[in-house]
Amino acid sequence: MLGNFQQSQLRIEIEASASTIRDSLLRPVELQKWLLGQSFAPGMPEELYSGFEFTTWTGPVAIHHQVNVAQPNCIRFLLSGGIDGFHEWYWGEGWVQSRVEGVSMLPINLGQTLSLLSLRQFLAK
Repeated sequence: MLGNFQQSQLRIEIEASASTIRDSLLRPVELQKWLLGQSFAPGMPEELYSGFEFTTWTGPVAIHHQVNVAQPNCIRFLLSGGIDGFHEWYWGEGWVQSRVEGVSMLPINLGQTLSLLSLRQFLAK
């Protein structure tokens, strides 16, 4: 994989319950509403589960996701393609935290920041 090793960890406050945040991260129908700049492959389940695999596209760059962990308060994706590494999310009442590590040509921190802000704006509605 070409690129640089990057890592980023961000935590923000969100005016939403843990269950609402959970649904926004584990349910692809909701995830697609706020995750900017990414399109999903068809055939997504109602809720993500450990072992499920899917691909998203950021423009022409494909990122393959394997759900490594899916629990009531966290989800972890193993990534390959446009990013080789992992992305994990943790949440609770009024907060969400995202951690990404991997090798990529893409600016991981910028994408992570935009995703968290988009999630916050989506949940504020």
